[in-house]
Amino acid sequence: MATPRPSSSDDDAFNIVATYRRVLAEDPDLTMPVAAIESLIVGLANTPSTTVSETLDLVSKLTAQLKSGISNPISLSAGTDLFQQYLISNLQRARGDFDQARNHLVQNGRLFVERAKAARETIAGFGKHFVRDGNTVLTNGGSRVVGALLRNAAESSNGSGRGSIRFRVIYVVSHSTTGNSVEESETAANIAALRERDIPVAEIPPTAIAYCMDMVTSCFVGAEGVVENGGIVNRLGTYQMASLAKAARKPFYVVSESHKFVRLYPLGQYDLGIEQNIVDFRTAKGSERGKKEAASDEGVADMEGEGVRSGSGSCTPGDEVDYTPPRLISGIITEGGVLLPSAVSEELIKIWF
Repeated sequence: MATPRPSSSDDDAFNIVATYRRVLAEDPDLTMPVAAIESLIVGLANTPSTTVSETLDLVSKLTAQLKSGISNPISLSAGTDLFQQYLISNLQRARGDFDQARNHLVQNGRLFVERAKAARETIAGFGKHFVRDGNTVLTNGGSRVVGALLRNAAESSNGSGRGSIRFRVIYVVSHSTTGNSVEESETAANIAALRERDIPVAEIPPTAIAYCMDMVTSCFVGAEGVVENGGIVNRLGTYQMASLAKAARKPFYVVSESHKFVRLYPLGQYDLGIEQNIVDFRTAKGSERGKKEAASDEGVADMEGEGVRSGSGSCTPGDEVDYTPPRLISGIITEGGVLLPSAVSEELIKIWF
């Protein structure tokens, strides 16, 4: 893995948002939380600090700048908060030379990034047992961890790349008019990889989910963030799929790395702390949105005094998300095993306390 270059040798000119975007662009396999952690490591490594207090203050400021510069910071917030907690717990125990301890933390942070990337294959190993002969799997979007799980299931039982488990996949594909090339290319790559392994794949629009549900055995989706109550925040349409799966009594599994567990407790769709221009009432005079302020941060957990809130306008078209409550989720497949939604809060307590 190539170490990202700092934006400038001038400390004051270090741009955490530009670094974050570059890290994601240079390594498409990175998740947003891991990209955020790697960006903070670059900032920490290239900005001098001589005390524990200065280091923590630097990371706090960089975190605030990053969250305010991204329209949907929910997923990356899981990474920044995890890294801050890691620094606090380790710097407080540091003894002797501070510079040596700081450099050690930076190196360990890079090791964490490598382990987080490797978690995807571990999850695939756990999750492949949920796909059986003759199953028809429903999934949506271009989740890389779901893609890894399905490829692992397709390759199981032999080492030639063509396994003995035969199943089919239905992919929900949204062809956006705005040309969201990242999501569409990830989806196309997952579909092509499965077809190469002789797995039949059908592509359907979101409007056909209910029509197909009776032939579906189980549903698998990724997540941008797993929240405190065991629900998930994921690309728009996930809540719809989960609701239809529940009504049809089909198991609905979330596949996610544990570094996406985020300290957020939404009460509903409009408590995510981000602005989304999904429902835009208009008249002949224009949009009603500009006539009033929308309170977007009510019910959002206070995350180190900053919160998960957007500082750069509404979400980019194609990047919208929705909230799926835990009552619709059958299980969460992570690198640590399979969890019930009710176990997420316990996992967060282990991380933070």
